[in-house]
Amino acid sequence: MAAPDPGRWGECGSRQPGRLGARSGQEPGTVLGAVGIMELVYVCEWENWAKNTYCPSLPLACAWSCRNLIAFTTDLRNDDQDLTHMIHILDTEHPWEVHSVNSGHSEAITCLEWDQSGSRLLSADADGHIKCWSMADHLANSWESSVGSQVEGDSIVALSWLHNGVKLALHVEKSGASSFGEKFSRVKFSPSLTLFGGKPMEGWIAVTVSGLVTVSLLKPSGQVLTSTESLCRLRGRVALADIAFTGGGNIVVAAADGSSASPVKFYKVCVSVVSEKCRIDTEILPSLFMRCTTDPNRKDRFPAITHLKFLARDMSEQVLLCASSQTSSLVECWSLRKEGLPVNNIFQQISPVVGDKQPMILKWRILSATNDLDRVSAVALPKLPISLTNTDLKVASETQFYPGLGLVLAFQDGSVQMVHRLSLQTMAAFYSSTPRSLDEPTLKRPRTTGPAVHFKAMQLSWTSLALVGIDNHGKLSMLRISPSLGHPLEPKLALQHLLFLLEYCMVTGYDWWDILLHVQPGMVQSLVERLHEEYTRQKPALQQVLSTRILAMKASLCKLSPCTVARVCDYHTKLFLMAITSTLKSLLRPHFLNTPDKSPGDRLAEICAKITDVDIDKVMINLKTEEFVLDMNTLQALQQLLQWVGDFVLYLLVSLPNQGSPLRPGHSFLRDGTSLGTLRELMVVIRIWGLLKPSCLPVYTATSDTQDSMSLLFRLLTKLWICCETLCPLAVMRAQPVNPMRAWWMSAVCCPASCWCPAWTGFLPATAWSAACNPNSPCACASAGHLLCQATPPLCSWMALPGPLASQRSTTSGGCTWALTQLRSVKPAPGVAVSPC
Repeated sequence: MAAPDPGRWGECGSRQPGRLGARSGQEPGTVLGAVGIMELVYVCEWENWAKNTYCPSLPLACAWSCRNLIAFTTDLRNDDQDLTHMIHILDTEHPWEVHSVNSGHSEAITCLEWDQSGSRLLSADADGHIKCWSMADHLANSWESSVGSQVEGDSIVALSWLHNGVKLALHVEKSGASSFGEKFSRVKFSPSLTLFGGKPMEGWIAVTVSGLVTVSLLKPSGQVLTSTESLCRLRGRVALADIAFTGGGNIVVAAADGSSASPVKFYKVCVSVVSEKCRIDTEILPSLFMRCTTDPNRKDRFPAITHLKFLARDMSEQVLLCASSQTSSLVECWSLRKEGLPVNNIFQQISPVVGDKQPMILKWRILSATNDLDRVSAVALPKLPISLTNTDLKVASETQFYPGLGLVLAFQDGSVQMVHRLSLQTMAAFYSSTPRSLDEPTLKRPRTTGPAVHFKAMQLSWTSLALVGIDNHGKLSMLRISPSLGHPLEPKLALQHLLFLLEYCMVTGYDWWDILLHVQPGMVQSLVERLHEEYTRQKPALQQVLSTRILAMKASLCKLSPCTVARVCDYHTKLFLMAITSTLKSLLRPHFLNTPDKSPGDRLAEICAKITDVDIDKVMINLKTEEFVLDMNTLQALQQLLQWVGDFVLYLLVSLPNQGSPLRPGHSFLRDGTSLGTLRELMVVIRIWGLLKPSCLPVYTATSDTQDSMSLLFRLLTKLWICCETLCPLAVMRAQPVNPMRAWWMSAVCCPASCWCPAWTGFLPATAWSAACNPNSPCACASAGHLLCQATPPLCSWMALPGPLASQRSTTSGGCTWALTQLRSVKPAPGVAVSPC
């Protein structure tokens, strides 16, 4: 359904970042104790909508995906005072571009939940309807709902996707290891339900206000299997609920009726498919009463349970509870443990076996509790899979690496605090409201007509380095959270923390925008180099899987510094080149099905790497051309992609003399032997396809009818590739990074001036070079592909280039004496056609 135009999403970054730790009467910059820092990044608000037509939805739902897409809800009131329940989706990197969807829900939206891939979104309302939204054509601004389920007239209070069995553990103590497998290990975790062959089955589970649990399964055919069952025989009202998963594939549901005097109940839910029907089995687990209800001084102070959350979706043994009154709250953290059941001595004497093996029971134990707090309005839990053992907590304290260890509480006075998820001690704080000066006269103070601006819904990012909050006026605020929580760090240690999280995003495929919030321009060069070093240490198979992710990560990092921003174009071009290469190679098919393990694309890469001949036809004769046969219509449809490859090769060769500055686009390409080798492979493929259908070839404008542009391009590209792969035999080039431009000029100066380019009347670049061979020694450069002229020793002669000499030096390598002569900028004589190639 088409959403009404919401107007432009509001100003970003217009508010000054709030100073932290200040309460009323304090100076705003005061930091309480060892409290860390949370900084305001930007604020977004509606601008074009009239205030009487827009209002935050109640309850307000918010969800943050691993792709750093944020979904939240609002209500739109029309002239007839009818409400339209909207879902808004925005990219955190471009918060001014929000996509609004008319959800079609008839009642208020109560839950939003992203799937593990961040491409599908669940929405549930107070009427029991659940909708599954997915991207149309993989676009973040186009969403459609094709499947769903419903429990008619029963409000949904908890919603979750079924677990897919994928769980990683971060080992902070091994952040310096070379292998990603040591830093991020796979945890044995069973999916909630599996198909034939062990593939996880997709679906979702929801809990209703009347105590029902409903499960919907998505079959590969598109059919939806739905089943509903009561959590227990005696159904009761469920005001709050949450869902978690166990390593054995079971589901745990926590439920409360909203009263602190009532127990918080837990249920185990097992899902199975029997005779093509979904089956649900439930079992009652141990319950608990909040500690504040047993304290005589607090028994009646906190009558309602307002928040009930498992500390993590895959951690059903720890739960967070919040009891509140009208003005204050109290938070407790509980843990489920196995404890031995004491046995009377009489039974031990009757049955000695009982005494040897003590019976074990599950029992909830309180871990920590806070003192009286302001009323809690929202809770955000971390998604980073940090272990909470004593060893891990000690390592985090020693390394000052705190992401994933804290949860965030928002209060009705406008403050936000991060507390330790086990001890509930304050780790960081942010106060959004500006404190009043004590010296300000009372008559001049503005009167407050309502409650303070505070967050009604919050979510932490997937690396816990950013926090988003939606306040009671509908504004969206983005906060960044320091990995060290404000503790002073050495630059090397701060770099190590960011590198560790970037590697985690590279392995998992999560978006890393929230990490970039903490990267300073001076860190970019070091981060890119360290990231590349860690990438090259991995196994080739893993490097192939992560090849596109590291290029995208390098591109986003280089945008942050003016010294590296020129590389962004090269990284994006490499990504596009990899996409084209994968597409073209995927069209190649073996002529016989019983062929060796290597695919035609692998054999093409192997032959092109082995044969360094500059003649493209000599490379082609080593290939099985029948593997390259395609339909004529398909070849014609590929012409634009083939034209891009040919144009890009021509651009690299023509711009080569101007590559003395690393700020020009293509600088890193000319020093990347892998990318140049890929271009050689594509040139061979294009040549073969051109023999089948000449109209699919790239189109060039040549000055001669007899000129073979493809052959000449391949010859020059091969010489450039050889310079990058095997290094030029010059000793001076062995002592420093290879400069392919110099080596390429040694060959290119011999090319005829009648190339693809028109007559050039500019200046020769100052980096142009000429070379000469010693007539008394064999020319080793000829075997390496560096032909200086058509003659052979001792008939080699100097290249005749006009202009005064700037400097000249000679060096000997392999019996061949090279004289390198750098030329000053020289303007060609009138009528002389000079080409960069």
